[in-house]
Amino acid sequence: MSETEPTRQTVLDLIVEKGPVTAAHLAKILDLTTAAVRRHITALESAQMIAVYETCGHTKRGRGRPARHYVATGKGREGLSEDYSKLASRALGFIEQLAGSDGIDTFAAAHSRDIERRYAPLIKEAGADPRARARALADALTADGYAATVREVGNGGFAVQLCQGNCPVQEVAGEFPQLCEAETQAFSRLLDVHVQRLATLADGEHVCTTSVPVALPTPQILRKPVNVAD
Repeated sequence: MSETEPTRQTVLDLIVEKGPVTAAHLAKILDLTTAAVRRHITALESAQMIAVYETCGHTKRGRGRPARHYVATGKGREGLSEDYSKLASRALGFIEQLAGSDGIDTFAAAHSRDIERRYAPLIKEAGADPRARARALADALTADGYAATVREVGNGGFAVQLCQGNCPVQEVAGEFPQLCEAETQAFSRLLDVHVQRLATLADGEHVCTTSVPVALPTPQILRKPVNVAD
């Protein structure tokens, strides 16, 4: 094994865990130069193990080209938690055989409640501000391996996007989409707003993206003309 391979694998592992992530951020974590990290990124891109992701919101920067954020591709994630995914898929398949789709729905609902129980105390500490609650949820998800971030949409006045760069149950969710639906419902209840899932890793996208409204547009109020007495 060449000396570069362990570092390259570490770069890939970090992109899987923290993506979307920039070369500069990876360099800071690894205590390497950005140029050194970019050499590994170039090799991983050539091997189709990572890809540039630029569509989950926009990061504000000064002058110059926007920073590139990298995420792992399906090829880059191959072998990660493979045994767990196979076991989980077989277990859910067995539930489906015994109880049909209703059994999967019941399991997904229990999964949704488990997400709420685990994260509710952390979200409560964030207060009532939707942005703060979304960030608290992202931090909690990241601690569980989902590599989550919150990004503004446009000027961030009406909505933000919750992005998950990794999903430990991606393969299982691809076979049983009820898990993604249950997670979305849990997010809505935790954030106390109606969220909308825009994309999922399970459907082949690079990142799970959920739109979180943080303010309602001010409605145009139609006023009736006032009758002026003669």
